[in-house]
Amino acid sequence: MLVADDDRLRTVDEHLSIVLDSIGSIDTIELTLLDAQGLLLAENISSDFPLPSFDNSAMDGYAVRAIDTRDASSAEPVQLQVVGDVAAGAKSRSGMGPGLAMRIMTGAPIPAGADAVIPLEETDRGLARVTLHRPVHTGNCIRHTGEDVEAGAPALGAGAALGPQQLGLLAAIGRDRVVVRPRPRVIILSTGSELIEVGRRPSFGEVIDSNSYMIAAAAKDAGADARRIGIVPDDHAKLLDTLESQLLRADVLITSGGVSMGAFDVVKEALSELGTVEFCKIAMQPGKPQGFGHLGDKIPIFCLPGNPVSSLVSFEAFVRPAIRKLLGKRQLQRATVQAVALEGATSPPGIRQYRRGVLHREATGGYGVSFVGGAGSHLIGSLALSNCLVVIPEEETEVVAGRLVTVMPLLLANR
Repeated sequence: MLVADDDRLRTVDEHLSIVLDSIGSIDTIELTLLDAQGLLLAENISSDFPLPSFDNSAMDGYAVRAIDTRDASSAEPVQLQVVGDVAAGAKSRSGMGPGLAMRIMTGAPIPAGADAVIPLEETDRGLARVTLHRPVHTGNCIRHTGEDVEAGAPALGAGAALGPQQLGLLAAIGRDRVVVRPRPRVIILSTGSELIEVGRRPSFGEVIDSNSYMIAAAAKDAGADARRIGIVPDDHAKLLDTLESQLLRADVLITSGGVSMGAFDVVKEALSELGTVEFCKIAMQPGKPQGFGHLGDKIPIFCLPGNPVSSLVSFEAFVRPAIRKLLGKRQLQRATVQAVALEGATSPPGIRQYRRGVLHREATGGYGVSFVGGAGSHLIGSLALSNCLVVIPEEETEVVAGRLVTVMPLLLANR
């Protein structure tokens, strides 16, 4: 079913709320550790054994009994007989008695009878006998069993983000697979008979498809498993077949183009046969025409404008938060910063304007931002020069140079 346009402008926040309220969840999946990187854990994990799993040395040195070193001083050093070596990876536990010492490597198990380790550099490094010039306390330089993670204790909880350090812990406690919130499968296609694939030189009236590459890259940046399926011409049957063929492969569908009031916009007609999609006008610039709804078995579909700047701004405003919600993230939208506007600009009343900008650090430690490119939503060259979007609220019609503005960083250049 197709919901027709009306003349009312919906606010950005209203449309985003409608989108997010209709986004459900994806079934969890079990993945290997490295495939799970960047995802959220969907189970509570406890360790079956302690970390460390045995008392071991934190330093290269000598395993000793602390009581045997209590009288050691620079004036009257203590000598202990060295009765053996303990290497890291030793399969059995050594033992030693009073008045003795054993050379020990970092990570090697503490011999039975020893209760401290004195670092190598604090001794004379003797082979048969070792000379100590100071006493050591019980437990010195020993990593105790379970001091990091106790057996049966929680290691990571559901919702934990799996970065390098979390994956390291999981490996350390013997987990090679975990249950996670998967990356949404996002399918991207561009519509329009004027579009041609990258690699061809455009003839008169032809345009190389850049949107599907840009939006696929943006979806990957948001954390999705994104795949572009190319170009679909302005043909009702072909678009219908293409969309229908992707319903079982997608968690999210994205089209660009065909959402305006043009006579050849077939997107709206084709979608009406596969689901319920609403086309509306949003009080934003660029990105006024939007389409959103569900196809097939409640697969969300975003119909973005065809102009590249409009398409990317629309993705940032609506699609990125939806992908982040499917991933289970708490922070759905990009963080913003306050920056000093280095030049002035105007904005239509009642419209939230997104202007391309270049954001940089000032010598004072704060941010400064300058505008790049004009207002045209087709200007992809200036879009590529930008690293942020300057967000001008609906109630503001003018940005005054020297005043603070809200900026959404997209990519901070190293300068």
